[in-house]
Amino acid sequence: SRKKLDGLLVFFVILLFLYCILKSSRLHSFDTFFKKSFIVCRSNKSPWVCLTCSSVHCGSYRCDDFVVNDTKMGLVQKVREHLQNLENSAFTSDRHRKRKLLENSSLNSKLLKVNGSTTALCATGLRNLGNTCFMNAILQSLSNIQQFCCYFKELPAVELRNGKTAGRRTYHTRSQGDNNVSLVEEFRKTLCALWQGSQTAFSPESLFYVVWKIMPNFRGYQQQDAHEFMRYLLDHLHLELQGGFNGVSRSVILQENSNLSASNKCCINGASTVVTAIFGGILQNEVNCLICGTESRKFDPFLDLSLDIPSQFRNKRTKNQESGPMCTLRDCLRSFTDLEELDETELYMCHKCKKKQKSTKKFWIQKLPKVLCLHLKRFHWTAYLRNKVDTYVEFPLRGLDMKCYLLEPENSGPESCLYDLVAVVVHHGSGVGSGHYTAYAAHEGRWFHFNDSTVTLTDEETVGKAKAYILFYVERQAKPGAEKL
Repeated sequence: SRKKLDGLLVFFVILLFLYCILKSSRLHSFDTFFKKSFIVCRSNKSPWVCLTCSSVHCGSYRCDDFVVNDTKMGLVQKVREHLQNLENSAFTSDRHRKRKLLENSSLNSKLLKVNGSTTALCATGLRNLGNTCFMNAILQSLSNIQQFCCYFKELPAVELRNGKTAGRRTYHTRSQGDNNVSLVEEFRKTLCALWQGSQTAFSPESLFYVVWKIMPNFRGYQQQDAHEFMRYLLDHLHLELQGGFNGVSRSVILQENSNLSASNKCCINGASTVVTAIFGGILQNEVNCLICGTESRKFDPFLDLSLDIPSQFRNKRTKNQESGPMCTLRDCLRSFTDLEELDETELYMCHKCKKKQKSTKKFWIQKLPKVLCLHLKRFHWTAYLRNKVDTYVEFPLRGLDMKCYLLEPENSGPESCLYDLVAVVVHHGSGVGSGHYTAYAAHEGRWFHFNDSTVTLTDEETVGKAKAYILFYVERQAKPGAEKL
């Protein structure tokens, strides 16, 4: 039958691949290699070979040693192509046709008329390396936060390999240690590749492999949570930026940037960096004992705010659905900051009563960041599954006023609490481990839709209809000489 024939072809291709690998690798026993590789893994997508445990295209990571580059003969890529063609033979022609249409539409959209003259778009897409749309959507969003992006693009380049290995493709393994990789450097290279207009799409594979090395949660090719990735990325950038850079302290580089003054810094886990200077804010957590009235205050730094979608709106899925009132971003912010009575599982340890008591909790924003990142909590756990809240949440593209959530609003300027939208990350699908991520972002007054390799112009109306997952708002700058209200 056709299935048996396909199975025999797959078996033959893999055997041929294993024989070639045995000739050039440190594997000693074909029997050991065969048994381990076929027992552990059954996927035929994006195969690679572990140099220690001999596993082929394995997602178990039983050891910490793996191949991230191909052989000189391109054997890994050849096996990948054979297996992929066998699996998708019935859909290959249709897939190529659709891809060509997308590429043509993308190339055609690279030209547009501005003020009567034709100009080329500089936007560059990011290739999907195997369910890496979660990473691509975050990278495209961050690349359009001008102050943050410019800081990294202006950093000096770092040569990670010297001497005999300079300029040569090598096998990078976990066993070599983490000293030979730099997340900041690969992040810088990726940002520099975007918006230069030299190519339609850029492959962020070098950055992705560094992510594999330093963020074990994101190894493999399964779908990941974009918000979780963003937090890990910012945290690791922050930690690495606290170190030295070509013999110069990055804190010195930060201080030399006049746009990031000391008053804008927010320290999280040590010294301030551009991450905390841009995204850092401070919350005041106020807890009151309901028995004796004792008040406890604590200040917590944050890089983003995670907002619940109020339960009364969770059945409203589309913007045009008429059943009940529409959920707005203000409803989510109000739910986050409103006074809340803690339940029995969150009893407060009152120092005056000397025991856990019922209490109320309220959040105030003590300091707003320059870029306000708002995460809508669309995924929640039930008894067995992690479900998605597919409610449409209306959000403003301009003039988000955060003044009413401030602890001391009277000390803020007339426009220091106003924010304008710069990027939106959208999750398409039903579950956190599946679906697809895209992003909308504003660049030089125009909105773009970033869908992996494809970048298209869009309009504000389309952006406003998106079911946002992560929203990035930039603080509005007061115009020089503007009258104070």
